[in-house]
Amino acid sequence: MPLTQTTERRIPAVEVLEPRARDSWTHTRNGDPRGYIDSDRLKELWIHTGTACNLACPFCLEGSHPGDGRIPGMKLSDVKPFIHEALDMGVEQFSFTGGEPFVIRDFINILDYASHHRPCFVLTNATDPLLKRRHQVLPLLDNPYPIHFRVSLDFPDRARHDVDRGEGSFDKALEGIRWMVDQGFQVSIARQTDPDEIPANVESAFRGIFRECGIPQTLAFTAFPDLGTPGSEDGSPEITETCMEKYPTKEARSHFMCTYTRMLVKRDDRVRVYACTLVDDDPEYDLGGTLAESMDERIMLRHHRCFSCYRFGASCSAPG
Repeated sequence: MPLTQTTERRIPAVEVLEPRARDSWTHTRNGDPRGYIDSDRLKELWIHTGTACNLACPFCLEGSHPGDGRIPGMKLSDVKPFIHEALDMGVEQFSFTGGEPFVIRDFINILDYASHHRPCFVLTNATDPLLKRRHQVLPLLDNPYPIHFRVSLDFPDRARHDVDRGEGSFDKALEGIRWMVDQGFQVSIARQTDPDEIPANVESAFRGIFRECGIPQTLAFTAFPDLGTPGSEDGSPEITETCMEKYPTKEARSHFMCTYTRMLVKRDDRVRVYACTLVDDDPEYDLGGTLAESMDERIMLRHHRCFSCYRFGASCSAPG
């Protein structure tokens, strides 16, 4: 049944009202009802630590660079209430993205607090910000819950990786990976994709480099397409209700992260709850100031990055 517009910006999934004026949240540019996802339960809470980063990669989906303040840095006092709300809701994991989380002064305190309550997952480039704080990271091994780090290594080619991330960043990331593995942290790799690649060949090339560097060849990989920079539009098809017939059941739609995740994003001095870990450049995805109210919202698949989830089943979460 088509989603209809009321005087509110969005309506709860259980409510069915008479059609009103269409808008870009509920309908495509052609006027077709958009595809949507209804939330299930909160399994994973993502925390955006801020867009500041030590690198300035031109392809960055956050547009991050040194000193960037598009999304301000998080503090422990910002996230504590949400951690406890999430625990009350049965959350299973806390996950962290940026920017580069280790650039943020209070990040170690946040990670320490979170890993006393649930397993944690951290996206990092594993270069200088991590390497300089190894003495602070190491004690976290003694916390009750494990920490998994996913490290960005774009391609199994030093020169190609360093073109965008800066000279020497590939080898620094390898140093960070080797140190984390040696200490006993779980580590996996985030890499980029090429249109005509053979994934097995790419990952074999990575493993050859790992072998030379004394890094285990069993590390898991997650491959990501180019997701564009903030505010960009890549021309992906818009997802309609008819498109979602490809995923007719609750189980079939469960790979969409918006069924089970939320992300905290700091706007000025307030923390807001967003629907998607990949969408913080569209204020329509701001679902409110509490996790509980955010789970009552229907998520319209209107951002171009939604198409990656639709087509590829992309997931930012740690491999199972």
